[in-house]
Amino acid sequence: MKQLLRTNDPTVMAFAQALLRGEGIDWFEMDVNMSVLEGSVGVLPRRLMVREEDHARAVRTLEDNDIDLGT
Repeated sequence: MKQLLRTNDPTVMAFAQALLRGEGIDWFEMDVNMSVLEGSVGVLPRRLMVREEDHARAVRTLEDNDIDLGT
């Protein structure tokens, strides 16, 4: 798996997941439990991971929808 997105913003994460789901790209959200443990203050970012073979297509999908991947 390869990191696609890292963000503290739950709306960006939900939008990215919906876009990927629409493209048939499987994803896995990491650090969800750590974010909950720290009290949901939003200090710890969550990471969105995709399979390495889907990464380039996932990047294009998010960038085409103006999601900043920080690259």
